[in-house]
Amino acid sequence: MWRDYFIPDSLDRTLTLLAEHRGEARIIAGGTDLVVEFDRKLRPPCTLIDISRLPGHGDIRLDDAGWIYLGPLVTHNDVVASDLCVMHALPLAQACRQVGAPQIRNRGTVAGNLITASPANDTITALMALDACVTLRSTRGERRVALADFYTGVRQTVMQPDEMLVDIAFRALQPNQRGAFLKLGLRQAQAIAVVNCAVVLTMNDDGRIADARIALGAVAPTIIRAPQAERELICRTPDEVTIRRAAELAAQAARPIDDIRSSAAYRRDATAVLVRRALLLAANRAPHEGWSEAPALLRLPQPRDVAAPNADDAYPISTIRTTVNGRAYVIGDADAREKTLLRLLREDCGCIGVKEGCSEGECGACTVILDGCAVMACLTPAPRAHRATIITIEGVNALGHANGPDDALHPLQRAFIETGAVQCGYCTPGFIMSGATLLCEHPNPSDAQIKESISGNLCRCTGYYKIIEAFQRIRNDHERASAR
Repeated sequence: MWRDYFIPDSLDRTLTLLAEHRGEARIIAGGTDLVVEFDRKLRPPCTLIDISRLPGHGDIRLDDAGWIYLGPLVTHNDVVASDLCVMHALPLAQACRQVGAPQIRNRGTVAGNLITASPANDTITALMALDACVTLRSTRGERRVALADFYTGVRQTVMQPDEMLVDIAFRALQPNQRGAFLKLGLRQAQAIAVVNCAVVLTMNDDGRIADARIALGAVAPTIIRAPQAERELICRTPDEVTIRRAAELAAQAARPIDDIRSSAAYRRDATAVLVRRALLLAANRAPHEGWSEAPALLRLPQPRDVAAPNADDAYPISTIRTTVNGRAYVIGDADAREKTLLRLLREDCGCIGVKEGCSEGECGACTVILDGCAVMACLTPAPRAHRATIITIEGVNALGHANGPDDALHPLQRAFIETGAVQCGYCTPGFIMSGATLLCEHPNPSDAQIKESISGNLCRCTGYYKIIEAFQRIRNDHERASAR
């Protein structure tokens, strides 16, 4: 699927590699879109430059001037877990929480979502409403581009082949500003937007709107603003009549198409509904009100420190050295370097409990824990395993034992048996891996956290009721033990 695979140890080395390969190399961080494109032969083989372990580039910070900066390695779940983003960039946090499923959010980066440039990508809409800009760097220099000027068409940007997006910046929302992001999809998770929208309102002391930003996704070749609707709101009180009129104007700004997810007419109608709801939410609540309970991130409470690259890794990877279920592996087969982590685990490590159900990150049957985070192995390049620690279903009892250390089963495995949560069983390893990670993160999970944790796992047999019952049994056991 790819040719050479580099793991550079610095930003300078990364930019040099991009310049040397003259458009024949691609940067990969999460790879949740890129790996699918390779698998479907939508992209010819090329050299990959893996920046996922570049030190210091996964930070979220607020500077003294009130600007929030996201590094190029900030994942969707990093934003979801960030109190700074929830308090001062709520539309972005809401958008990130609706991207894919927890396993996708643990790998996929916000920068990657922007660069993919789909007009339905959720974080673009939120960041457009936040009036964000991006910094592009190459060996030739650096430039800052407003996000509104970054896109030239469907999946097209102004980025040059030798440039890397090194940060995303926007002003933190102030106490007199309110924001909201809403999305309409065909299901509650793993859904590409039929329509999405983000709004930011700046309020005067007299309750009137001083400024308004409305961004719309999946209704034009690129994410767009609705300037006429924005002007309609200025100097007005956000009452029902004003908001309804602005929503109608926003729908008029949309230029939707018919596709497999929706007709153009439905998209236009849905735009008015979503914008109206988003404006009502933004106008009538505190800046961060509406953020639900602690999310299910599917991260171990104390994830292992990710091994930083060294100078040797800056050359094409020839040998993968990894630890799987506590056992060290040295894999030098050239073919192993050109496959996914799913195939590496099954074919080179003998972990056949890791299942292939879709090869596109939709079903969750391949869920494993990579450096403390649940991920989809089918979307992860095998060389990412180099100097990483991985847990598969074969080693899940390292996260807990049903009846003491001599029991080979994890408590959730035992609960699946007792509640009849297994039918054909093909999807079960993925559910167990997601669930075991959740129980480490939230030992007493709510029903909402349980459902969020398995939102990236598909089961065609059970209807999910028995699976949820198994989780609830674990929770009840935990509550009884805590009450003693």
